[in-house]
Parts: sequence; structure tokens; C-alpha cells
Amino acid sequence: MYKLLIVDDETTVRMGLQAYFNWSSFGIEIMGEADDGDVAFDMIGQEVPDLVLTDVRMPNMDGITLARLINEHYPHVKIIFVSGHDDADYLKSAMKVSAVDYIFKPVNLEELSSVLRHVVSDLDEQRAEQQRKEELQVRLKEGMPVLREKFLLSLMGSGVQKQDIRERVQFLELSLPEEASYWVIVISVDDLSAVMSVRSERDRQLLWYSINNICQELIDSHMGGYVFEYQTGEFAGILRKSTDSEMPGDAAEGLLELASRIRDNLERWLKISVTIGISDRVTGLGNLGGCYKQAREAVNHKWYLGKNRIITMDSLESPEPGSLSGGRNEFVYDEELTSALKAANPEKLREVLDAIFADLNRNRPDGLKYGRNVCMQIFLAAGQLLLELNMQSEELESAEAAVWESLLDRETVGEMRLILEAYLLAACERIGERRTGKVANLVERVRVIIDRDYSNGSLTVRDIGKEVFLTPTYVSLLYKQETGQTVGEYMTQVRMEKAKEMLRDPQYKFYDICYAIGYTDPSYFTKLFKKMTGVTPSGYREKYV
Repeated sequence: MYKLLIVDDETTVRMGLQAYFNWSSFGIEIMGEADDGDVAFDMIGQEVPDLVLTDVRMPNMDGITLARLINEHYPHVKIIFVSGHDDADYLKSAMKVSAVDYIFKPVNLEELSSVLRHVVSDLDEQRAEQQRKEELQVRLKEGMPVLREKFLLSLMGSGVQKQDIRERVQFLELSLPEEASYWVIVISVDDLSAVMSVRSERDRQLLWYSINNICQELIDSHMGGYVFEYQTGEFAGILRKSTDSEMPGDAAEGLLELASRIRDNLERWLKISVTIGISDRVTGLGNLGGCYKQAREAVNHKWYLGKNRIITMDSLESPEPGSLSGGRNEFVYDEELTSALKAANPEKLREVLDAIFADLNRNRPDGLKYGRNVCMQIFLAAGQLLLELNMQSEELESAEAAVWESLLDRETVGEMRLILEAYLLAACERIGERRTGKVANLVERVRVIIDRDYSNGSLTVRDIGKEVFLTPTYVSLLYKQETGQTVGEYMTQVRMEKAKEMLRDPQYKFYDICYAIGYTDPSYFTKLFKKMTGVTPSGYREKYV
């Protein structure tokens, strides 16, 4: 409902307007009445109406003066004048004080209704606009954390013009003096894949919130600044000196103390490990561009320094010359690794790995990605060798898949070294076992396979080699050396013995026997049988049946 104040020095007019007009049908309620302008203005000071219906001529303060005062102090209040037909000069003045409309006495109710429809329509629009503004203010307040994070992120890049910084800091109500000393820190959760895999999405969000909250409380109590989630498992913060009088050395010590407290508290309360990178110090809020990259680069060095550390840019040593990046050393290492594996020499294998990872530690600028790529290449080379030696199996393939996944998840070169070395030593041991196994055992295994699968017409030495983890040539050579016959000759022997057994049973037809022992051509079977026994299959049956 809209509130109306009626102002007129004639009692009959005031009473008539209240008694004979249906104000509620327009959404209006009468909040009061006054017999003069000065009385009305005092009442407005106590309770501001939405609408004032006032006479033009009154004894102490006329309607024009009242309207001017209302416009000066309560500009949103709508004013309608009521006047006689002879008040033309007054009405001209009324239009100058922004009255919305006027009506003549005696008041015509239809004319009043028409004027009110127009005024109420304006009031409705005004109220709707005010509601929209209030809703926007609420949304702006709710979205303020997001706006602050967006601004802080832009400060660490190059997204804010220096001349706009002060205004935006004031608007976002941030405590960031424009010319103070600043650092950027990056807080990276270690073993992120493992941390996320054991938590539901709800628990992950609670964890990120808890990390942000702990970090912000410690920042507030130690230095000053803001921290926010930059990406999954990584938080960035802008830190400033506590006071202008603080010495640079004291500020640096305070910064390291803060980082240490953040690391220790996250480990204590949330049971997680973090690595913290700290950028160089800059002066001026507008000079933070590139500081995030510095802090992130410091964090990246955990791939060789290790996790759960605080790493500053000035603590990093320059890389040593002579790394793997030239390409020639990689080729030499590939040859040496392959040679050590083929020879099943674990000592030589460790020696080569020592050299590779020593070079990786010198090749620091290329970071974790390069180190992981080198490890992947070594892993693939070993797998290719096992494949060439026919040593693949479902068990081995499953183990290789786990190794591959582990290499992708690990965050330090030390962890990758342990995984890779364990895999290579296992492969070395497997190759050694195959190389030193007894030939007699091989012969027995070959015979077991043939005795089991002789009916498979497509069975070959290659198939047998895969099952015994040796090349077809190596299988044939060892079998020939041990038995004096080839694998194929033994396979034919087994098939012919089975054919003799079936020929002695009249229920089997010749072509059934042919197919049962792995042949698809009956005429070929007949020729081969006669060559092996000196008689045809039919002659053999006549002799024994």
C-alpha cells in the first residue's frame, strides 16, 4: 500500500476526500491529514508518505512552498495540487516544482481517479526499480568474494590498469595499500590424485574450504593479505608487510614463519601435505604481474627437491650444464639400459639409472613434465624388449598398467625413480629366469602344450614360443638340440599316434579322424599317415579290426 497525506485548510474538503473516495482500490491508505503546509511538513518529518495531495492556497505555508521543501528533502514523494479555477499563476509555479499533476475544485472523483491511475503507475515503476536495485545490491554482496578473487587473480597477471587499482580496491573493500611491499605465495596440495580419490565431491569441497579458511586465518594473524583457490588443489595468496616501519629482513622472516605455520597446521588439522612456493618481493600493488608464475615455478621444483617444503625463488640453484636435453645422452642410455636388461644384470641397471637421474636433477628448468617423459620412455623401451622376447602375459600387462598409472600420478623424481627401478629389476629378474632355465624343462613344457592342443590345426611354433616366453627360433633350436627332432616332427608324431588309436575303433570314419587330429584335408592326412607308418589308414584299420 502507498501512504497518502492530505493537506487542505478546508475541513470539508479533507473529510470529503477521505469519506467519498475509494483509496484502497488504488492501493493507497491515508496516513493522516493537515490543515496547513507547515503542519504537513512537520508530519512528513515524522513519517514520510509516498504521495501528498495538497491545496495551493493556505494561510501559513502555501502548497508551492511545501512542495519546494518536499522536493528538497524527500524528492521521491509525489505531489498532486488541488486548486481553484482562478489559481492559474499558482499552477504555473506548481509545474516548476515538479508536481506530477493537478485537479480543480470542487474535486471531480472521475478526474481524481484518472490522475491517481497515472501517479500510482509511476509509483509502481519507482518501487519496482527500487526492488531491482536492492536485489542487485544483495547479489553484489553475495558475489563480492568472487569479484575479489577475480580482481586478485588479475593483479597477479596483467589484467588491471594501474590507474584503476585504487578505485577497485576501495569498491571491493580490500585492505591492500597501493604502495606497500607484496609477495605472492602458491600452496599446492601434495599427492593430489590420492587426496581426491578417497573423497566424495562433497568432502573435497569441504577440504578446499577448510584449507582456504586455515590459510586466511593465519595470514590475518601474521602479515595481512588474501588467499583463494586458484585451481583444484592449489591456492594462491597475495601477502603484504604488516607495517611500513618493518625492516625487509624482518618481513622475510615473518613470511617464512607464516609459510611454515600454514604447512604445519594443514598437516596437523587436515592430515595433508603441501608444498609452498614464494615469489620475489615487489613494491606497489600494480607491480605484482608475473609473481604468480614465480611462485608456481618454485612449487614445480618439488619434483626434485621433494614434497612438503617451502621453496623461495632465491633458494633455487642455477641448473648445471650437461643435461639429457641434448638428445645424444638419451640414445646412449637407451642402449645401456637395453644391454643391462638383456644381460639380466641388476648392478649395471642401477648404475645406468643413477646416471640418468643425476642428469635429471641437473636439468631442473624443464621440470616435472620432462622428467616424467624420460621415465615413460625408459618404461616403454623395457616393455618393448619384453615384447620382443615373447615375455608378455596377462599378469605382466596388468602390472605394467599399474606402473604407467603410478608414473603419471607421482609428483617427484624420487618417487618415479623408485617405481621405475622396481619395475626394471623385476623385468631383469624375469629375463634372467628365462635365460637360465633348464632346457629339459623347456622340452617338457613344449610337449605338454602339443599333447594338449594337437587337435588345433593352426597351432604353430610361434604360439608355443609365446606360452614359454621365448622366440620361435629359440624354441626350435633348444628342442632340436635336446631331442634330435623338430617341434613339427613331434607334433606330427603325436597326431599319428592319436590317429592309430582312433582307427582301431570302427565307429570313427576316416574324415572324422582327420579333423579330430588337426588336419582339414583327408588326402593330405592319408599321404602323411602312409609316410609315417608305411600303410594307408584303411590298410591299418583292416589289419587291426
